[in-house]
Amino acid sequence: NYLYDKALETGYDLWLRYPENKNRPLSEKYQQSAQEIIMQGCSATLLIARDELKRGLDSMLRQNTQISSTLKQEGNLILGTPSSSSIISGLGWICELQKQGDEGYIIRTIYIEGKKATVIASTGEIGVLYGIFHLLRLIQTNQLIDTLDIKEKPLIQRRILNHWDSLKGTYKSIYSGPPIWKWDE
Repeated sequence: NYLYDKALETGYDLWLRYPENKNRPLSEKYQQSAQEIIMQGCSATLLIARDELKRGLDSMLRQNTQISSTLKQEGNLILGTPSSSSIISGLGWICELQKQGDEGYIIRTIYIEGKKATVIASTGEIGVLYGIFHLLRLIQTNQLIDTLDIKEKPLIQRRILNHWDSLKGTYKSIYSGPPIWKWDE
């Protein structure tokens, strides 16, 4: 497991904190699989996904993950949708991706032009964002990422925050603070 300095922990980042992975041999393996992020397209959602992946990798692996739009080396992480990326559209995964839906995704290790890469693909940009969080979670929990074949899709259409407010605007727990929803608006 990775270790972190409890004195520096504020809780502010919640699940988006990325402490350094102190398992050096495993961290080195991660670095081999995550040297560069390849993304074509520049929508706001894809840029957020790319930047969050870079932030997580840089922090956990103590590296400066490179960003590009073309394949150059081994250890690429390729992000996108068939409509935003010629690399992903060229993989022939469109039917498979459509089965996952716009919020589902595929994370798969493949070889492209003789170079090993991990692809995070979806038909929807939100699916790409969910996919990068899945990959980051694998690294946070010390799972191997050198050969992945993951397909995920939401079981329900609407997901909500589980906050314990009543519909009257009062709260049921002394720990949760004031309500976050204003039901009369």
